[in-house]
Amino acid sequence: MSTEAARSGRQRARALTACMLALVLVASACAYTNSEPAPTSTPPAATDSIERQARLFMDRGAVAAVVQVRWPGGEWSKAYGARDLDTRTPAQPTDRVEVASITKTMTAVTVLKLVDDGLIGLDAPVNDIIPGFKTVLHPPGPITVRQLLGHVSGIPDYTDLQFKNPDQLRQAISKPEQVTPEKAFELAGTKKWEASSVGTFSYSNTGYEALGLLVETLRHKPYAQVLREEVIDLLALKDTSTARVDLHDPRLLHGYITLQGQRLDITDNADSVDSAAAGATSTVADVNTFFSALFQGKLTSAASLAELKKRPSLAPYALGVWTWPDGCKGGTRYEGRGGFWGYLTFTAASDDGRYVATMTVVPPPLPTELEDSAGSAQRDLWSGQMESVVNETLDRLCQSPH
Repeated sequence: MSTEAARSGRQRARALTACMLALVLVASACAYTNSEPAPTSTPPAATDSIERQARLFMDRGAVAAVVQVRWPGGEWSKAYGARDLDTRTPAQPTDRVEVASITKTMTAVTVLKLVDDGLIGLDAPVNDIIPGFKTVLHPPGPITVRQLLGHVSGIPDYTDLQFKNPDQLRQAISKPEQVTPEKAFELAGTKKWEASSVGTFSYSNTGYEALGLLVETLRHKPYAQVLREEVIDLLALKDTSTARVDLHDPRLLHGYITLQGQRLDITDNADSVDSAAAGATSTVADVNTFFSALFQGKLTSAASLAELKKRPSLAPYALGVWTWPDGCKGGTRYEGRGGFWGYLTFTAASDDGRYVATMTVVPPPLPTELEDSAGSAQRDLWSGQMESVVNETLDRLCQSPH
């Protein structure tokens, strides 16, 4: 049940004196367990807006908000709200959350490493390589790796076809089943793949499920194993996984919706296990580590990283990452956006990976678009506010003395 926040609705704070800075540090220390060292502080002018925005989310009914910011020589993190609405246990900066489409950036790395190893080219067609691609999806012509990575293949998005009514959604929540790439293909294959859509930006989870199968086919091992070997283990992302979550894990943030007037916990990720489009559960720290390493050139060749940064269309999307103007240095910043109905995660990194920030918000239990479009509108609004405040924070950090 995944899709990017801005598209489907499931998704998509300044102290003036040293005394006030001390108060900020004391307040932030409350967000950590006794075993966790508080991270290095930053001048309050750099983080006051993101703190203020997090508190605004809480005032508007959010279940939780967690944020971490890193810059050369330091980091700052904080958590607000609760892990779940039953126990009301305070959220912590190290809590795990389903990061949804941020998984796509990780998948893009595994695909670019295929290119680095000479197993395929970015502009090579995949029609005859990916199992079921031609026979189930019926592409109107040759479709390339680059087109799938950049969402310009025109491939129908299976998540648009998953649920037709609230009763169908309730059934899926009560008896969750993994949506395999094959199942995603079957759903997407019920909609005609129009030739006129090829070359135009159209966000599609199906395209990344196809890329996961491409990785499996060319590596001769499961996508989840490749992701672990080439990204997760390589960077020691100890809190990141595409496996099914343990609903009793005390460090897990729970997400909710309202369906037919009832609050439902939708934390179980059984449907997105090992999904190349949206399968990762992680922490704000691990997401920051990944984005920082990626743009410092630690995961792919310099040539592949340069290709990843190129936009194949007029849309602000490159190959697995969104783009945003860098308000401090000029040039471009790179973003990851992840959204389920119960979670919103946003990350942004400087071109060199030295400045990075990630924010997760668990919105209040809201209806899905199957019942009321207002819920989706609120999630979209919050996603935009997260993007704005994260980038403002990085702008301030870049301009501040460290």
